[in-house]
Amino acid sequence: MKRHINLLVLSMVLACGLASAPTSAAGDENVELEGYAEWHRDGEPNLFIVDGQRVLVPESVKFKGEGHAFDVGVIPLGYEMLVKGVRLADGSILAHELRAKPNGNAFMEGTLRSEFDQLEAQFRHRGHVYMSEEDYGELWESGEEVDRVRAITARLAPPYMHPEDLRVYVIDNSEWNAMAAPNGSIYVFRGLLEDMDDDEVAIVLGHELAHVSHEHSRRHFKRNLIFSAISTGAFVAADQIDNDAARIAVKGATVAGTLAWTNGYGRSREDQADRVGLRYAYEGGYDVTKGPALWKRFEKKYGGLPKAVNFFLGNHSVAADRAANLEKELARNYSAD
Repeated sequence: MKRHINLLVLSMVLACGLASAPTSAAGDENVELEGYAEWHRDGEPNLFIVDGQRVLVPESVKFKGEGHAFDVGVIPLGYEMLVKGVRLADGSILAHELRAKPNGNAFMEGTLRSEFDQLEAQFRHRGHVYMSEEDYGELWESGEEVDRVRAITARLAPPYMHPEDLRVYVIDNSEWNAMAAPNGSIYVFRGLLEDMDDDEVAIVLGHELAHVSHEHSRRHFKRNLIFSAISTGAFVAADQIDNDAARIAVKGATVAGTLAWTNGYGRSREDQADRVGLRYAYEGGYDVTKGPALWKRFEKKYGGLPKAVNFFLGNHSVAADRAANLEKELARNYSAD
């Protein structure tokens, strides 16, 4: 209820005119966001959630839209958003510039999904999850644990995603792990479910779901292909790499390391998944204030161990920084709720 009251207050501010709102900005913190239009409330077309942040869009915004984004008030959920603005005292962001475009058939997206559809099929056929010739455990497709994690995931998905496109499994392994593939398959280790309550599981699953919704796999490998081409002196613009070349690259990456599961997607994308995943858990009705303490639990359990021991910690910000980042997110975006 407090959340909806807070949004109503923001709506009233919008109605009164946001042209003067920058005077209430917290310092001169300029902000740039790159994400998706994930929520806006009925009757509040100028308030969006992008990158886990509340974005207020005044009439004076410099706007450029493509596809069906003819106007700010009709931007479809799921559209890519680029926001430039300033952070206000209440933590929300007042947009000065806004771009919106369809999230279409991006480079490598279809190929990645196809490859991981095949990998998922192999897991199901074998009844075990094998990666780099190592058996991580039996794959469970039914049972109380599976029902629990699927019910949580269904509550986390943003409105533009279809829950039926997400396939959730449990791996019979005592470690605290979870991982997501670009085809919408999500895998949760039994140990995570045994040792965490639903709020904590939701925060972890929100993080993994953000990797899927924000296409971090595709972005990660597009970057790596370009860097690889530069290093060999054979750079070709990404848009000119044909499907066969992309397919070969993805297949090689899949065999070598199953995408970024063991190495991470890069710190910036992992941190974005933390921010966005926290929003998913919040919108699903879970207690996100447990986030910072959760990462401290991970640090206590896995601190000092090799990254490969725990995928979920691989290439993230260190646990202490991660907890501090979420404390900041809670203060900026959830303190009034």
